[in-house]
Amino acid sequence: MAAETVSSTDGPAEWVSGLVRRTAFTVRVALSRRDGRVTLGVVGVVYFLLYAVGLGHLGRQGGAAARDGGAEPVVDAFLVSDPLATATRRVAPFQYEPVALVTVGPIEYLFAPVNAALGVALAALVGVTLAVSVVAWRGPSACRIGAGAGVVAGLPGLVSGFVCCGPTILLVIGVQASAGVLAALQWLLPVAVASLLVTLVWVGSRVDPEAIR
Repeated sequence: MAAETVSSTDGPAEWVSGLVRRTAFTVRVALSRRDGRVTLGVVGVVYFLLYAVGLGHLGRQGGAAARDGGAEPVVDAFLVSDPLATATRRVAPFQYEPVALVTVGPIEYLFAPVNAALGVALAALVGVTLAVSVVAWRGPSACRIGAGAGVVAGLPGLVSGFVCCGPTILLVIGVQASAGVLAALQWLLPVAVASLLVTLVWVGSRVDPEAIR
């Protein structure tokens, strides 16, 4: 399947539509590779855990009891009496009440369905963006570098790949993937989602899917 192209002569709507189609195609190709899937899985899980910790929904409980004097972990769960009403009760911007408490040994997790869904969506966006970037970084020929980058094109392949996708990795790790900050400042959530989507489209438009197959 040939990679989709975006013509600069198209109108704004066609240009945006072409970018989205190309990004979707690039994501599919990146996730068809093992390193892309591993990156998505690892980054997604780590991001979600950091997000939960930032919300205060995941952490150590004080004075955790253990069965047989601490020989084995204690697994316990508690569910509120009206989970549906509680789950939709907002306590802060883009933050909702937990409906269950799950305890495993000294670790406890407060499960809030809406917050968990938001965390999974953010984790997926960060993971997919980094998966595409890492796959392209490992194959520098996949990076589409502008005509003004003639000097860079002469550098070793690794440097060339980092120039193309490295800033995206740093951006995602240093800004959007600051899950604790995002959890503390919930009103930044729409900005984070928008920036992640823009970043993903930007990465997708700079990577040649045929070169990372």
